[in-house]
Amino acid sequence: MVLICAGTMVLDGQVSRPGWLRTSGATIAACGAGPPPVPADRDFPDCTVVPGFVDMHVHGGGGASYTEHDGIRAAADFHLAHGTTTTLASLVTAAPAELIAGVRALAAATARGTAQTTIAGIHLEGPWLSRARCGAHDPALMRDPDLAEIDAVLTAGDGAIRMVTLAPELPGSDAAIRRFLDAGVVVAVGHTDANYEQTKRAVAAGATVGTHLFNAMPPLHHREPGPALALLQSTDVTVELIADGAHVHPEVARAVIRAVGPERVAVVTDAIAAAGRDDGAFRLGGVPIDVVAGVARVRGTSTIAGSTATMDALFRTAAADVGLAAAVRLTSATPARALRLDRVGSLRAGYDANLVVLDGELRVAAVMARGDWVAD
Repeated sequence: MVLICAGTMVLDGQVSRPGWLRTSGATIAACGAGPPPVPADRDFPDCTVVPGFVDMHVHGGGGASYTEHDGIRAAADFHLAHGTTTTLASLVTAAPAELIAGVRALAAATARGTAQTTIAGIHLEGPWLSRARCGAHDPALMRDPDLAEIDAVLTAGDGAIRMVTLAPELPGSDAAIRRFLDAGVVVAVGHTDANYEQTKRAVAAGATVGTHLFNAMPPLHHREPGPALALLQSTDVTVELIADGAHVHPEVARAVIRAVGPERVAVVTDAIAAAGRDDGAFRLGGVPIDVVAGVARVRGTSTIAGSTATMDALFRTAAADVGLAAAVRLTSATPARALRLDRVGSLRAGYDANLVVLDGELRVAAVMARGDWVAD
C-alpha cells in the first residue's frame, strides 16, 4: 500500500485542501479530505493531484501514430507522460484491407497488454463520413456504411472497438447505428453534412457523442441550425471540444461549457504524431500534413488536420477558464462516462489508481497509472 498526500486533491469531483489517498496494488483503497490518518509515503504539499486524464479522441503523438503498427506503444507512452492514463486509439479513413489491419493491430496490442494502462479501446473515425466534410481524411476512401464491412471490422476488433464516428445522412447509416449499438459500441456524429433533423434522428436512434463539435460539420445558422444545435440540445449527448484555441475560439468553448455544463463536454486533443515535435512535415494516414506555429494543416490548404495538443496543456487552459473541479470533469470524468468506462475518471475508493501530480503551475510533476509511478 502507498499513502499519498497533496496540498490540493480533487477527490470524487470535490476539491480538498489538503487531501489524501491510499492505493492497494492497481486500485484506490481509500481516500479523504484533510490531513492523512498516518504519515504519507509520498507528500506533495505544494502540488495538486487530479485523476488521470481520459482522452477519447487521439491519433498519435511524439512522432508516432496509432495508424502505424510499430508506433502504437510510442504514441501511448508519449501521452502517458503528459498525464493521459486512459485513451482511445483513433484510426482515420482507410481502404478496407488497411482498416482491418489497423483494427487488428490495435486489438492485439490492447489484448496482450502493450500500453495496457492507457489504451481502453479503438475509435473508428471513418471511413463512413461525408466527403463534403472530410477535413483531413482522404475523401477518395470514404464510403457509405455497409453491414458486411462493419461486421468484418467488428470481428477484427474482437471487442476492442469502443466508439465509431459516422455521418448519419449517408445511405445505410440507420442500420449501421443499430449494428454498432448492438455490439456495445458508442456511436458519435461527426464529419457530417447532416441537417438538424437528420442529426436529431441519429440521436433518437442512439448516437450519444458529437465528434469535435463545430469542426467538420455545417456551421450554426439562424435558418439552418444544423448538427451543432441538435447535438447541444440533446441532453443524452456528450460533445467533444478540441479546446486548443485553433479549432474553436476560446470564447465559443467557454460559451458551450457554460450552456450545457462540464458534465456534457469532453475536452479532447485529436492529437496527431506531430504533438510534442517541432514544426515540420507529417502524415495523418495517407494525407500529408504541414505543421506551422504548432497548427497542423493538410498540405497546401487551410484545413486544420488534428492538433499538436496534450491533455495537460488543455487541462491548464480549462482550469484557468472554469476552475479546477470543472476542469477535472471536462478532462476525466465526462469522457469516462461518455465511453461507459468503469473505475476511471475519478479519484475514489474502488477506482483504478490513475492520477496526475501537477506543480504550482499545473504542469506534470508525476503520473501514476494503475498504482505504478510511470513518470516521476
